[in-house]
Formats: sequence, C-alpha cells, structure tokens
Amino acid sequence: MRYPGGWRFKAVAFSFLMATVAINCNNTGSAGKNSGADSVAVLPPAADSAAVPPPPPPKPVITPIVIDSNKRYIFITFDDGPQPPGTGNCLNTFKSLGIKATFFMVANHADGKERRELVDAIRNSYPQYLLANHSKSHAFGDHYQYFYHNPEKAAPDFFEAQQKLDIMFKIARLPGNSAWVRQGEVKGSALVKPVCLLLDSAGYNVIGWDEEWGFKTHDGYSYPVESAERMARMINNDFEQHHTHTRNTLVWLAHDRMFGRQNFKDSLYKCLSILKKDPRYVFETIDHYPGIKPNN
Repeated sequence: MRYPGGWRFKAVAFSFLMATVAINCNNTGSAGKNSGADSVAVLPPAADSAAVPPPPPPKPVITPIVIDSNKRYIFITFDDGPQPPGTGNCLNTFKSLGIKATFFMVANHADGKERRELVDAIRNSYPQYLLANHSKSHAFGDHYQYFYHNPEKAAPDFFEAQQKLDIMFKIARLPGNSAWVRQGEVKGSALVKPVCLLLDSAGYNVIGWDEEWGFKTHDGYSYPVESAERMARMINNDFEQHHTHTRNTLVWLAHDRMFGRQNFKDSLYKCLSILKKDPRYVFETIDHYPGIKPNN
C-alpha cells in the first residue's frame, strides 16, 4: 500500500541516518586520538598571559662598614686611569690575591676600545672593584689653579665624567688635592673648598688619602719610588701611629701607570702579599668607608 508523500518521509529518514553516522565517526576519531580520554578543547594563550621577565636585580647601595677595633681596613685606590698596560696589570694582581680595590678614573682617558673595555671591566666587576670619579679633564689638563678658582666650571667637570663613564655611585676624588666630603664633613684647603661645597650640595662624597705610593717618570715610563718592603712598613707605621683620617682605616693612593712593566707589577704583588700575611688587614672598596653618605 502506498501512502501519499512516502518518498518525502524516506528522504528525511535517510538524511537523519547519514548525519548520525557522521557524528559517530567524528566522535570515534577523536577518541582514538586521545586514547579514550574525554576530548577537551585547548585554546591558545591570551596575548597578556605571556611569560613576564624577572625583575632586575636590586641596585647596589653604599653601605659603610662597622669598624672592628681588632682589624685594620685598607682602601686601595688608584688614580688617573685607565692607563694600559698598568691598569690591566693591577687588575690581574688583585684578582690573583683576592683583594678589593677602587679605581678613580678620568673620563678623557677612556677614549679608544682598549681603555673603554678596562672601564667596563671594572664597573662590571663590582663588588670586587669599584669605579669612581676623578673628573672629566683632570683639572682641565692639570691646570689646577684655574680649575679650582673657577668652581662653577670645575663641578660640572665631575658631573660630565659621572655620565660619560656610567659611574654607579657619587664618589669622587679631586685631581692633585686631598679633600674630604662625608656626612657632616667638608674638609679641604681654601683653594678646593668651594668645589667641595658644590659637590657636597650635589650629593657627592669626596675621598682624600692617608698614604701614597710615590712615583717618578723617566723616558715616558712611571715607576714606584718606594720598594715593596718599604711601602708595607709605611702602612704598618701609619696604623701604629694612628696617622690616618679615620681610626683603624687607611686610604692608600697609587697610580695605574706605575705598574706597566713586569718588574713593577711584581713589586705591587710583593707588597700586597706582605700585608696579607697580617690577619688584621681587611681590604675594601671605598663605598664602605666609614661616614660616607649613602646614595645611588
């Protein structure tokens, strides 16, 4: 018996059957791919959920040491660098002995690839070594009277060096003159006092020295005046007689260029080796000097 519209019923039924088969096939395929596990849609991560880079390390800060009266603190400082090969020889000597030191550098001396690399090496080696400010021009090329009689020109010379050498802390040394600027202290000759006051108002520390390893220059080469043994005795005597700016501490001045030759590099090594035999001696960078103003 034929019913009206029967062919339409068969067509709908057939379409429904084929759709059901297709769905079953798709589900079976998904199950196969997931080894029987439920199929879960995975969406790509949102753009703002990307990995966040770690924060930069905390910036170093000036931290004056607490003096142990049973210790003797030596702050080795070198002026006028970078001056290869002396600067590199000093670095190698300090590294081999595990001794800390501070380099007061002149911005105008840092031109050229080799010299710039020495500056970068010292800056990047903190806290083993400290890069500090010795002005941009070294008193307009050693014109000390004009430099210090014009403090409004001299002070910016340090500011420019700070930027050019990318110096971490506001710690400076005056060219050719020993003066001190710390917390509650501004001490220097009448000639340099105006510059010290300007640097103090800008947040700078100014570091003088207690003992100097002298040098002479002959035929273009500089060399130490005192022997290694004599220099070590002089430092011992300074501590014994309390001939230092701050008790139990000594700021020792030398110049990179003194140690450019191997025999003079050996003198530096010998002097430091003598001092290291005394367990009372502690070598530190100048940012730990007592009373120094904290700044970044």
